[in-house]
Amino acid sequence: MIAIGSDHAGFPLKEEIKKYLDENKIGYNDVGCYNTDSFDYAISAQKACDLVVSGECDKAILCCGTGIGISMAANKVDGIRAAACSEYFSAKYTRLHNDANCLCMGARVIGVGEALEIVDVFLNTGFEGGRHQRRIDQIMDIQNGKKLY
Repeated sequence: MIAIGSDHAGFPLKEEIKKYLDENKIGYNDVGCYNTDSFDYAISAQKACDLVVSGECDKAILCCGTGIGISMAANKVDGIRAAACSEYFSAKYTRLHNDANCLCMGARVIGVGEALEIVDVFLNTGFEGGRHQRRIDQIMDIQNGKKLY
């Protein structure tokens, strides 16, 4: 199950992603927003990421104008590793090396076709583990207030 959310700028892209998820029989929980009326991205970021942290959803996909603001909000939720991606390579490697559990994209930055390729690689790429796990553990240590140096 995927948590999906947006602000008003990301709403049209979120709707296109939902069509992709439907076509591929991937379940999702749409946490809003539900139209192009002004809506603050932090609200949908927190709702979606809470579903991931609780285990109700496996990953989150979030959209705003640039993908940056919503990723900043998402990364404030304990246990979330959100990545703002605007191309295939970063989306693939944020899963392989960073075990990102939240994909953020900018509706004003990329087109629908590229966004759907990014969603596809994000959802279908696993985490390599190995030497990368140490780095994920360090990220979590920083989140928990531990100094690495």
